Amino acid sequence: MSQTARIPFFQLAPANLQAMIALSASVKKSSLGHRLVELINLRVSQLNGCGVCVDMHWRDLIKQEMEPRHINAIAGWRDAPASFFSERERAALNWAEAVNALPHKQPTDADFDLLKTHFNDTEIAEISYGIAVIRGWNAINASLHNQIPEVPAPGF
Repeated sequence: MSQTARIPFFQLAPANLQAMIALSASVKKSSLGHRLVELINLRVSQLNGCGVCVDMHWRDLIKQEMEPRHINAIAGWRDAPASFFSERERAALNWAEAVNALPHKQPTDADFDLLKTHFNDTEIAEISYGIAVIRGWNAINASLHNQIPEVPAPGF
């Protein structure tokens, strides 16, 4: 089903847009590494049904030369071979799914303990900001019907 964007939101609130872009950029520059940030972005976007974000983050992982089969397996990462995702990546994906389930389900102590096994407190804060900003992008894009572009913008 094809829809058109409800409003041209990128032009209507430029200060808010720039703040979201700045937060996204700061997460990408964090100690987490670009690949891990994009894995989290793609998984959360899949869960939230944001086609624009799925397309963008899939393309970014392809640019990073991630194996396409591994990218396809992100939706079912728990069943993927151990060689597809490191234990650290799996802990981050688990946390991203647990946090994304809020408010319907709370992340458990076991979810947090798994995260703490692989990340320090600063990294956990960085992951949390990353999940928050991608959820924000997903909510904006999906609710206002931002479309996947036929031809991606240069650099994206």
